[in-house]
Amino acid sequence: MTIIVILGAADTGRAPLTAAMLGRRMTEARVVSAGVIGHDGDPATTEALAAADQLNLDIFEHRARTLDTQIASAAALLIAMDSGVARVARMSFPEAAARIFTLGDLAGRARDIPDPFKMQIGAWLTYTREIDELLVAALPQIHSHLAPAAPASSAPPDTRAAQLAALHAQCDAIDWDVAAAAITSGLDALATVPNAPGDLSTAYIGLLRAALALTPTTPGAAQRATLQQGIARLSGPVAPADLAAFSAQLATWGAA
Repeated sequence: MTIIVILGAADTGRAPLTAAMLGRRMTEARVVSAGVIGHDGDPATTEALAAADQLNLDIFEHRARTLDTQIASAAALLIAMDSGVARVARMSFPEAAARIFTLGDLAGRARDIPDPFKMQIGAWLTYTREIDELLVAALPQIHSHLAPAAPASSAPPDTRAAQLAALHAQCDAIDWDVAAAAITSGLDALATVPNAPGDLSTAYIGLLRAALALTPTTPGAAQRATLQQGIARLSGPVAPADLAAFSAQLATWGAA
């Protein structure tokens, strides 16, 4: 399985939290964490465990480890929490430098997430939610870096599958306002693609937009699952029966 490594300083706070959040979205990859300053065997900090509990993340069994040649070589992508960590990792493992990015790089934002070591739980939750926003923004780039390079003679790659995978993952985002905006933007882009004869994808996208408009600030598990199923349905031609089924679900959307 493809391995993604989240890099922190000590691997006891930001990194394991971020690995857990990204791992919840990317079942097709194994997401782990490591540090660059050597705290091998240390558990996650008390504050990180408290933040994880608030966000329904499980890092209780986590034990820190230091980035080494074996870990760096096995990783398809290494995501550093800040530019300082990235700089140390690139200097220590130059052979992996081309695969090391900061989370801000991948999200298209010039932002390093501060280390809230010894801060109050409120600071941890604030920074964790910001990490989640960056992960949502970074997902398309993460998928792009993991995709195998196409042979020079092949046709241009179809990015639709990656777009749908990113939208599917965003349904699990912690900050729903950010995720809903990203999903809407992605659906708008898909709606511009011409449909084959008989394909009702454009109309189906309209229903998905309506579902997003009806979704409360914190959607229920059933609503998230239905949105994910609807997004997945766009991977192929949409038939009239698909349109009718989703329309029926919208009739009881508020009770989902």
